[in-house]
Amino acid sequence: MRLFVGDDWAEDHHDVEVMDEAGKVLARKRLPEGVAGMAQLHALVGAHLGEGEEDAEVIVGIETDRGPWVQALIAVGYRVFPVNPLQASRYRQRHGVSGAKSDAGDAHMLADMVRTDSHQLRPAAGDSPEAEGIKVLARTHKTLIWERTRAVQRLRHQLREYFPAALEAFEDLDAPDTLELVGKAPDPAQAARLTRAPAAATSPARRRRSSRRCTPGTWASRRRSRPPTPPPCGR
Repeated sequence: MRLFVGDDWAEDHHDVEVMDEAGKVLARKRLPEGVAGMAQLHALVGAHLGEGEEDAEVIVGIETDRGPWVQALIAVGYRVFPVNPLQASRYRQRHGVSGAKSDAGDAHMLADMVRTDSHQLRPAAGDSPEAEGIKVLARTHKTLIWERTRAVQRLRHQLREYFPAALEAFEDLDAPDTLELVGKAPDPAQAARLTRAPAAATSPARRRRSSRRCTPGTWASRRRSRPPTPPPCGR
C-alpha cells in the first residue's frame, strides 16, 4: 500500500494532506511543529492503513530538505522528496492549478506531485549523524502510534456494535481514564451499576476530569432510547 503526503510547512505548523494511489484525498490537518505534530502525523497516516500494513510506503512532498522535521520523516522510513518553489510553480502551470497560494492548496499540490511525478524528483538524503542517531527511536515511536490507532479503531468498532452508549459518553477512547473506566464496566449491565464515586477514585487530575465528563453510571440513561443489546457470545 502506498500513501502520499503533501506537507506545506511554516515556522510553527505544518498543513498536511494524505492522498491514496488513485488521488483520493483521505485526510487534511494542520499540525504543530515538533514532536507533538510528528505524533499526530503518524496517527493520521496510521488511521488509513489496514491490518498488517507495517511495511506500507509513505511518500512525502515538502518544500525543504533540511531540519529536524525532515530528518525525523526520513528516520521512520518515509520517502521524502524536497520540492523547490520553481518545480512547484511549473507543476501548477502544467496541471492548470490556480496560481493563488494557500496552505491547504499547497499541501494538496505537493501530495499530488509526489503521487504523479516522484520519478522526476530527487529523494532527500538521510545520512546526517542526527538522522542516524534518532532512527531507531523515531521508527519505534511511529510503530507504537500506528498500533495504538488500530487498537482504538477496533475498540470503537466493538463498542458501536455492542455498547454504543460508551461512544457517546467518551470522546477520546485512548485516554487513560476512559480505558480504565471501560475496564471497570465493560458491558452495559456493569456500567449501569457503576457510580460516580468509584469512577472518580483515581488520581486528583482524573477526579477533576471526571467531575466535568460523563461517567459510566450515566450510560444506563442513554440506553433507554436504544433497543436491548444482546450479550456477547459465550456469556
